Amino acid sequence: MADKTKTQPAAPFTIEVPETLLKKRKLSEASKEAQAKRREEREKKRQSGKEVVFKRAEKYVQEYGQKEKAIVEAKRAARRAGDLYVPGQARLYFIIRIKGVNHIPPKPRKILQLFRLLQINNGVFMRVTKATAMMLKYIEPYIAYGEPNLKTVRELIYKRGFGKIDKQRIPLSDNHVVESKLGKLDILSIEDLIHEIYT
Repeated sequence: MADKTKTQPAAPFTIEVPETLLKKRKLSEASKEAQAKRREEREKKRQSGKEVVFKRAEKYVQEYGQKEKAIVEAKRAARRAGDLYVPGQARLYFIIRIKGVNHIPPKPRKILQLFRLLQINNGVFMRVTKATAMMLKYIEPYIAYGEPNLKTVRELIYKRGFGKIDKQRIPLSDNHVVESKLGKLDILSIEDLIHEIYT
């Protein structure tokens, strides 16, 4: 007769995982959790920042509307009184270079360098002071300048605005770029930047 001995099934074959690999897995899981938490916090901060930016933009629109109404009222009052309305002295100029480098004397050339007008069609916003007004007289043949309105400032910043961040010329295409560099000055968005330049 056949031998009826019971054979026990062989124990499952187990591979021991090296301890370094276990530590590595544990660290990667912990870093993934921390990264997810940071991403969540960043998203919450971004959402709250969007609300602040939107409220500020609404406030700026109201402020600009009130300024325009005040100017219109002043013009009407002057007309009723038989006078002329003369707007105040400009506080901001937009200066653009219109002539090249040939046959420019040294003094105007240096002033153009100070104003960062190194090439034709370069433009800068400049606060009007007595010193800048005197310098503008020296370089008048090489530039065109005037007081920009809000629409012009907004279009120039959105279309051609660049900022210098870590010695690199970076386009102002996102609020994050502005906030990262000017957040400490409470300028969080491009609209804040436009408001600061215009006012």
